[in-house]
Amino acid sequence: MNRPKLPLLITLSLVLSHSTIAATQSKPATEFTKQENAVVLNTLPFNDKEDFENAQRGFIAKPETVTIKDAQGNVVWDLEQYKTYISIDKDAPDTVNPSLWRNSQLVMQHGLFEVTDNIYQIRGFDLTNITFIKGKTGWIVFDPLISPETAKAALDFINEQLGERPVVAIVYSHSHIDHYGGATGIATVEDVASGKVQIIAPEHFTEHAVSENVIAGNAMGRRAVYMYGALLPRNAQGGVNGGLGMTVSTGLAGLLLPSHEITKTGEKLNIDGVNMEFQLTPGSEAPAEMNTWFPDMKALWMAENSTNTMHNILTLRGAQVRDALIWSSFLDETIDTWGQEAIVKFQSHHWPVWDSENIIPYFKKQRDIYKFTHDQSVRLMNQGYTGEEISEMITLPAELEQNWPTRGYYGTLRHNSRAVYQRYMGWYNGNPSNLNNLPPEMVAKKYMEFMGGEAAVLKKAQTSFDKGEYRWVAEVMKHAVFANPDNQAAKELLADAFEQLGYQAESGPWRSVYLQGAYELRNGVPSAGGTQTATPDTIRAMTPEMLFDFLAVRLDSSKAEGKLVNINIDFTDLKSQYTLTLENAVLHHSQNQVENPDVALVMTMETMNSIQLKELSFDEAIKNGSVKLTGDKKQFKEFLGMLDEFNFWFNVVTP
Repeated sequence: MNRPKLPLLITLSLVLSHSTIAATQSKPATEFTKQENAVVLNTLPFNDKEDFENAQRGFIAKPETVTIKDAQGNVVWDLEQYKTYISIDKDAPDTVNPSLWRNSQLVMQHGLFEVTDNIYQIRGFDLTNITFIKGKTGWIVFDPLISPETAKAALDFINEQLGERPVVAIVYSHSHIDHYGGATGIATVEDVASGKVQIIAPEHFTEHAVSENVIAGNAMGRRAVYMYGALLPRNAQGGVNGGLGMTVSTGLAGLLLPSHEITKTGEKLNIDGVNMEFQLTPGSEAPAEMNTWFPDMKALWMAENSTNTMHNILTLRGAQVRDALIWSSFLDETIDTWGQEAIVKFQSHHWPVWDSENIIPYFKKQRDIYKFTHDQSVRLMNQGYTGEEISEMITLPAELEQNWPTRGYYGTLRHNSRAVYQRYMGWYNGNPSNLNNLPPEMVAKKYMEFMGGEAAVLKKAQTSFDKGEYRWVAEVMKHAVFANPDNQAAKELLADAFEQLGYQAESGPWRSVYLQGAYELRNGVPSAGGTQTATPDTIRAMTPEMLFDFLAVRLDSSKAEGKLVNINIDFTDLKSQYTLTLENAVLHHSQNQVENPDVALVMTMETMNSIQLKELSFDEAIKNGSVKLTGDKKQFKEFLGMLDEFNFWFNVVTP
């Protein structure tokens, strides 16, 4: 399959289309799926309506429609599509897990809300909530969404409802793009440089915000298409909910760099008359994250450390495994520090919880969902069980199982327990058969041969499907598809199994993953409609070291073998010098320059950024004098030819 080549970086919000995939060959829920979903209705406490009261508490106003467009008229966020089939008074359709449906009904409670005196949130304008703290003269904005367009729409709406106020500060709770990407919609680089707007973030924010989108950005971006369901049709057979919010917006995310970083727990700031105290929580939900206490209002901002769901220990789009143990310890620290004082806790997704008698039990169960997952996974691991086995064995105690805010709408106990195993034990499960096992395409052909051929396997798998054994059908038919991706009947049956698993999933991302897989089996891999390079702001925030590390992972070792090249680079605007050394098919960088390089380049970092953004080619830069090259130009051209351009739309459910 021909797939487009994308230069350099891909970020989470930029791989998603401005329009959804048309529904193609969706099938109804089977009787087995209906029965599975009916069990959920009879198992969980659906009569408990407290979340609905909290999700609607403090409501002030909402726009008549929430359809937000960019300057070119492209829709970057559209809540209206969901309103056609999700409402608070509708029962869950057969094709949606009733628990996930309940979560969707809650997340659809959108508009402007008062959290407490001088604290407001706008919900439903993106995956994330945007929070406005009223200072003496202006707004302090917490977590300005993914897209500049959605953030601006939120600012415009609160100003329309509560009176015009300038933005005086923006606080990033952590380093994920849905918490900073919209900042450029409500402030400018000039605002920050002049001191008109402060940007506050946890220590090492910029490093983590940029690096996550650099080294593994292409693969993460492709998998994010599966995880967030933004390409799925908006109906009861398609996208329903992303777990934390409906889905992600698709504007061109920006990045305003912090003007002040919080470096220790207990650090205090007063901005525009608002007192704040910070708790750093690195390595919990994000590598750089912090909670904020508002002592004058007795209000506790929890970033994304306690949302109304079990969160991910390992996100399905791919990332480094999070530390469930330290996450729970930070929540314990929060309880001990402010639990007794807090009259409201609120966060960057979902709705708040009010009153200390509710907040402390809530925090304890949030704390314990991560510690339980950690401790019990490690207990079973030390008894010799593997990640797959642990995920089948581990079950929650009733007090966590029957608790709505620890249900698996985003993370799940199954994949989180595997993540704990992975953190400690890695990919190898100790069985020698798995030490050097065959890759999927090779093993698939052998399976088909040993199981009697494709026709026999398909017949047996259909019998299993008719019994409702969808997980087993998915396991068998993945081999059939990888053995022969032209076998349409095999792809159809695998798609049917994925679809029913999606209909049964309580987790929004699990549902999206299954349904996107079904779509691609039936229709092929998407090839257009939303792929873009990383935002200019993200690229310009890269340090030279980040850039060079990324060049190193782009190096095709088969082309570099046997080459020895030294390239000196002088960034005149940074007053810094580097040497890139290609040796042993590995690219290194150092600030100790060699004396006699093969090639020497003199330029500004801004010129390098323009080249990365493909605003300028190296040849053009040399020709117009913005890059001065001395030495062997041919060797430099050969070096550039060794760098891969990553294909974004790589196959996932087919070889």
